[in-house]
Amino acid sequence: MANMSIELKVPAVGESISEVEIGEWLKQEGDFVEKDENIAVIETEKATVEIPAPVAGTLTNLKKKKGETAKVGEVIAHIEEGKGAPAPAKVAKGAGVESAAAKGKEPAEKTEAKVMPAAQRVMAEKGLKAEQITATGPGGRVLKEDAMRGAEPAPAAAKQPASVEAVAPKIESSQPAPGFRQEQAVRMTKLRRTVAERLVQAQHTAALLTTFNEIDMTNIMTMRKEYGEAFVKRYGLKLGFMSFFVKAVVDALKQTPEINAEIRGEDIIYKNYYDIGVAIGGGKGLVVPVLRNTERMSFADIEKAIAEFAVRARDNKLKIEELQGGTFTISNGGIYGSLLSTPIINPPQSGVLGMHTIQERPIALNGQVVIRPMMYVALTYDHRIVDGKEAVTFLKRIKEAVEAPARMLLEV
Repeated sequence: MANMSIELKVPAVGESISEVEIGEWLKQEGDFVEKDENIAVIETEKATVEIPAPVAGTLTNLKKKKGETAKVGEVIAHIEEGKGAPAPAKVAKGAGVESAAAKGKEPAEKTEAKVMPAAQRVMAEKGLKAEQITATGPGGRVLKEDAMRGAEPAPAAAKQPASVEAVAPKIESSQPAPGFRQEQAVRMTKLRRTVAERLVQAQHTAALLTTFNEIDMTNIMTMRKEYGEAFVKRYGLKLGFMSFFVKAVVDALKQTPEINAEIRGEDIIYKNYYDIGVAIGGGKGLVVPVLRNTERMSFADIEKAIAEFAVRARDNKLKIEELQGGTFTISNGGIYGSLLSTPIINPPQSGVLGMHTIQERPIALNGQVVIRPMMYVALTYDHRIVDGKEAVTFLKRIKEAVEAPARMLLEV
């Protein structure tokens, strides 16, 4: 029976997405692939998706190169079903590395590491090569974190006596030529290009304004210290700050519904549900997965969902639907050490809360100067729909809820 040629098509990856970009071919033309083995990585404006092989066979007729675009449903390659299956390896007793070495050949050909775009940028900056880095990503891919570890200086080796003549050539050869400066052009990923376009869109279409406040984190830090161990024992994860802020945001949004609304044409759409996007650093950059119906979630539900999002964001495994449809966003620049910033809203949302680093500062309390762990918070809002009164009321409610966390449990 003749081998069948199976078309490899771009799968549907979301209702609003009609075009994708070829991020990487995990297999090359002529390679044999097993059924369900990942062949290619495609990038959309929201996430990265891997395409598995529908059948076992030989990959042929690659129609698109890395970086090129393709329509959903478009054929990007073929698989010759059943063709080229590798024969079982027959290894004679005593054969192996020794026999290969005896013939002057390598025991096995090294597979070229697959380097993700974020890792490429780090490698270009640090002058690293793929073979210098230990890959930990799926399918042997080099991730940004791998490249950053590879850029760390190696432990100092024990000094050996050496002559000046032996050392001098090495020093001379490592110095760049006078005036030498290097540049490298790395194509932006589709995700990064879309983020850039949306941020510019927000600046051009919305009337953005930011208001600030500061929060005394003493009570939350005390509560986390007092109940943190019991929380870990019961739920298997740490009690973080984000769950408190998500709860506080829901409480504040209920009091200022304009910030949970959006402009659609000439209408204001008010929403009686609270889908909160939480900005997370991932393998492809910053992503904002959405916690659905947070008004129904417990502290443990929120912490568990965020932890799972963080793991899958690092592995580029987030689903398209998990990045869509938020009503409000929280961004925590404090984990990177940011003291103060003005976050930009994610259209068509009308607000975003920026959290920042906790820093001990002197404040006036009950007529005395005391040292307290303080955090600046910022609310950027769309002034077309949200007035200053609502914005200040919202942020003040966040401050009150976080400084007295028990009130969130009592809903007062």
